Amino acid sequence: MRDLEAIVIGGSAGALDALLSILPTLPAQVLCPIILVLHLPPAQPSQLPAILSRICARTVCEAEDKVPLCDQTIYVAAPNYHLLIERDRSLSLSIDAPVHHSRPAIDVLFASAADAYGPAVAGLLLSGANEDGAEGLAQIRQAGGLAIIQDPATASFPIMPEAAIRRVGPSAHVVRLQDIGAFFNTRR
Repeated sequence: MRDLEAIVIGGSAGALDALLSILPTLPAQVLCPIILVLHLPPAQPSQLPAILSRICARTVCEAEDKVPLCDQTIYVAAPNYHLLIERDRSLSLSIDAPVHHSRPAIDVLFASAADAYGPAVAGLLLSGANEDGAEGLAQIRQAGGLAIIQDPATASFPIMPEAAIRRVGPSAHVVRLQDIGAFFNTRR
């Protein structure tokens, strides 16, 4: 299998707890950038980079417009901005209309990642209480990338993973929360 060049992660309600479990367990051999969208309140500064920095060895930063992606770095979407990946492997911020009532929206990130990376991207959809991410994850899978979904039985809010399972179908990898880090051990 070809090495991954990027991992995109999305989630909403319950996803922070999932991330706090997953990120410390990612194998050190996973060097590619990780780009992350969580549904955030639009009018408050995000504490997510500081929280994630405490639990993992990778550099964690809030995404900025036109910044090139770097290995071993986690980029977190800023509140009230869609986060996209450009074909030149840089980040782009947008104030386009909310998708599924969210900005940032997971579908926007995932669709742009599918376009930028094709089969060299993995999309991971976590716990959440709406259907954001299902369509974008399907686009990642259609581009030949990996579609990974937190097992709804291990999600605090199973609506988001269940929607992705329905949309992506049997080609998705449905993985229990406690096994997600190990899943990436063979997919670098």
